[in-house]
Amino acid sequence: MAGNAGNAGNAGNAGNAGNAGNAGNAGNVASAWWFADRVDLPFVTEPGVAAQRTSVTAFPERNWGAEWYAWLALAEFATTTTWSTIIVPAPVAGATAGEIDKLITAALNERPDALGEIVEQNEEFLSYFMALLGITPTSYPATHGILQIANLVALFVAMHFKGQHNRPRPSQICPALLPPIQVPGHASYPSGHATQAHLIADCAKLVLPPPLQPTASAAAVAAAAATKAVLSFDLDVLAGRIARNREIAGLHYESDSAAGRQLATDIMPFLATVPRFTVALGKAQGEWK
Repeated sequence: MAGNAGNAGNAGNAGNAGNAGNAGNAGNVASAWWFADRVDLPFVTEPGVAAQRTSVTAFPERNWGAEWYAWLALAEFATTTTWSTIIVPAPVAGATAGEIDKLITAALNERPDALGEIVEQNEEFLSYFMALLGITPTSYPATHGILQIANLVALFVAMHFKGQHNRPRPSQICPALLPPIQVPGHASYPSGHATQAHLIADCAKLVLPPPLQPTASAAAVAAAAATKAVLSFDLDVLAGRIARNREIAGLHYESDSAAGRQLATDIMPFLATVPRFTVALGKAQGEWK
């Protein structure tokens, strides 16, 4: 029987008994279940309900989500304007090496401080403009829609010219730049982020409070003008900052950002002729009166 003494070593496992306290969590299991408060058929089977029909014959315009309406505006932009006549000159030959040297310096001096924004703005940065304007999709839905249109149209046009110029990314030439986020799977020039950010800023400035009525007091006119001036300046600075963050990350050359800024300026006259954009712009301006 003394041989069984070896089993005494298993007594050490008794310490695991303390884990039994976790059994109290078993009470949470009920939250994984859902029980109807009654056994019933779907609401549509209630007497007379299914026979009630509205006279709606088209999907209501107000029910279009901002992102999906932006696609409609993009389709009009692509098919009703001559946007393809825009010219984006090729990057200056021989300038790439010097631009990469600047990116190396930026990675050393600026990347640690900019890393948070670099990561956040990689996939989405429209929220930065919304925050700057002090609006939300529900408080200013038409303004949000205008910004969505600008974002989508800018990306569409930028991608066209990226395919045309097919410029390699900085880190493809200088792998040691080692961008802190995944390098996009498309060409570098012009910068899509720069094009989008600047077109968003330009469209936002169109929405900001229009001139007040002649009957408005001089103080009210001055206050409105001051507000518009401040926000316009800040919008441009924010757009430039977003573009610059892509350079600091080693994803774009300085000339990519400059070309994106110019491209946004060149897109604006064409976008202004798109019917869905002009209708949306009028509604958005009405939100700021």
